[in-house]
Amino acid sequence: MNNPFTTLIFRVLWLIGLVPMNNAWSQSLVEALPQLNVSGVNEQGIFSPNKTLNGDELQNKLAGTLGATLANELGVSATGYGSGASRPVLRGLEGARVQILQNGLSVGDVSSISADHAVASPIQNAHQIEILRGASALMYGSGSSGGLVNVVNDRIVTSMPDMVSGAINTSYETVNQGKTANIEVDAPAGPLALHFDSAVSNSNNYQIPGYAEQGGPNANWSINPNQPTNVPYSGKLPFSFSNQNSLGIGATYVRSDGYTGVSLERMNHNYGIPTTEGGFIQQSQNRYDFSHQTNDPFDGFSSIKISAANTNYQHTEFTSAGIAATQWNNTASEARVEMMHKELLGSKGAIGAQLTGATLNAIDLSTNSFSIVPQTKSNASSLFWVEEGRYGPIKSSLGARYSYAAQNPNLATQFPSQSSQNFQPISFGPPTLQNRQFNLMSYSAGGMLDVARGYGLGFSYTVSQRAPTPQELYSYGPHDSTATFDIGNSNLGTETSHNVEISFQKTMGLIRSKASLYRNQFSNYIYGFYTGAYSIANSNFSVVQASQANANIKGAEGELTFNWNQNGIGGRVFGDISQGSFNSGGNLPLQPAPRLGSELAYQRDGWQTSATYIYSYQQNRLAAWEVGPTPSYNLVNANLSYTERVGKINWTGYMMLKNLLNEEIRYATTPMAVRLYAPQPGRSLMAGVRAAF
Repeated sequence: MNNPFTTLIFRVLWLIGLVPMNNAWSQSLVEALPQLNVSGVNEQGIFSPNKTLNGDELQNKLAGTLGATLANELGVSATGYGSGASRPVLRGLEGARVQILQNGLSVGDVSSISADHAVASPIQNAHQIEILRGASALMYGSGSSGGLVNVVNDRIVTSMPDMVSGAINTSYETVNQGKTANIEVDAPAGPLALHFDSAVSNSNNYQIPGYAEQGGPNANWSINPNQPTNVPYSGKLPFSFSNQNSLGIGATYVRSDGYTGVSLERMNHNYGIPTTEGGFIQQSQNRYDFSHQTNDPFDGFSSIKISAANTNYQHTEFTSAGIAATQWNNTASEARVEMMHKELLGSKGAIGAQLTGATLNAIDLSTNSFSIVPQTKSNASSLFWVEEGRYGPIKSSLGARYSYAAQNPNLATQFPSQSSQNFQPISFGPPTLQNRQFNLMSYSAGGMLDVARGYGLGFSYTVSQRAPTPQELYSYGPHDSTATFDIGNSNLGTETSHNVEISFQKTMGLIRSKASLYRNQFSNYIYGFYTGAYSIANSNFSVVQASQANANIKGAEGELTFNWNQNGIGGRVFGDISQGSFNSGGNLPLQPAPRLGSELAYQRDGWQTSATYIYSYQQNRLAAWEVGPTPSYNLVNANLSYTERVGKINWTGYMMLKNLLNEEIRYATTPMAVRLYAPQPGRSLMAGVRAAF
């Protein structure tokens, strides 16, 4: 049991067992707390998310970014670039392997390209955040071997509201003088259902515990050859600010047999990048959505839904002196149709098709030429089919998705000369510009066996294929936020993952549990290989080349709950671990550290309070080129709220205490250029008021 992976798996598996207790003590608890009225194994199907955050749980965990909101969920980690940019990491996978959706359609930003690019989906007015894996994920995307995250804001209202309703929220946070205010309103107007939402959040540079540099001043970290860097500051972390505002409106024609609606969104975001050089990004996006659904359209089908979105995204990167350096543009369009069929031979399901297209363009504003990645047009067309059925004690799920994807770069792009980059000790030329096409086939099969009343044993097998992204194929240039010189490889092949998962769940009674063991085997895993060379012309940035190798990620996660989300006292203990390695030896980069945690909660008569403790182990299983280890930490959070109905308004006052121990927290999933010099925020108190009407 000296192996930490084996030890933590043992502890996680322990969570699925029942906690022994004295009979008299057990009887008194059963009498004091209400019994949960649940029968059978969890009946959520493949069309339901693996995890859903909504209601009070979402409000209590809501942070300024999507990654920070989900960072402590089971099997979920996050990247951390100050307050502005944080993306979820699912079971050790990030970037293009974790697709971000908004209302079931792609966000359309460039956050998957680099961790310093913020997710362009405002979440202050989100109603629900969903995590999808397996067959349910195949309805929305190919190649999301980690899973998908869907942010639901209900701008297109699908049922007619009885009256004007909405919510107003305002809050203040001490660690960064953060001020947030948001409002949303739904209203009937004849045959139309109207929606309006707006949010504003402004935060200054946040306070950090101790020094910004891991290990304190004079640690002399050298993430690039011959360039040790010292960052002596403490107190507030420079370039960790974030200022964001958004506006969304929607109108829906609601019919007895469905609805037709449109919405539009405008988002602006100005946030800092806390690297040693510093800098900031000004981000903006216009988004237009359309959705139409008809129920019972023809025999055998319960509904047909057509949805589409167009996104015009732009961000400009500035140096610490305020000089505009690079501008990124991404214009994306997506359309999909899905038809849900009624039960046939014991199974319900959906068939559909999806079309996507995007044009990515990055410009060096000093030369007006390409920056890092040449202009590239990406197109994909997909067909998907998913099914679920129940046959006696077995609930089954099946899914398949075929996609044809094409990457077409501007073949006239002129790369900078190889000699001008002054590579040492080995020189690297640019990738060959060529159009690429990929045929991708993904599929999933799984089942849940009711081994006893309220107990389920599950198994799933998912194969997921993804095409290389434009930056993996065609990059050639310096990337300041990671302090690397990135070189693509236009000969990359299809990446394929084979994921096997065994799960257990207990869904009845005061004590419930769930646990999973999984292994994800990759063929042609795409990663950035540190070659050992560097570019003198670009601040000695390390040369990182897109490469492929066979790899695997194995992991475990589990949770045990007592009277959770019910009146009275509730509690939970949980843990997760994932470990990625190359088949030929060595660790995958940017892997999350193992974690164990516990939570105690109480709710009654409008009062809700909880306290959470998470211990994150030291991460010393790093890739050969990563500097570390990443230190362990203890995270303690707490919250308290009280809700009172006055007239027709539910008023809620709340407080959230974060990082109470003022611990130095650094995520192993954050690239070295930030992880070594930018810890997460220190101790903080957030206080606010919500009014729902």
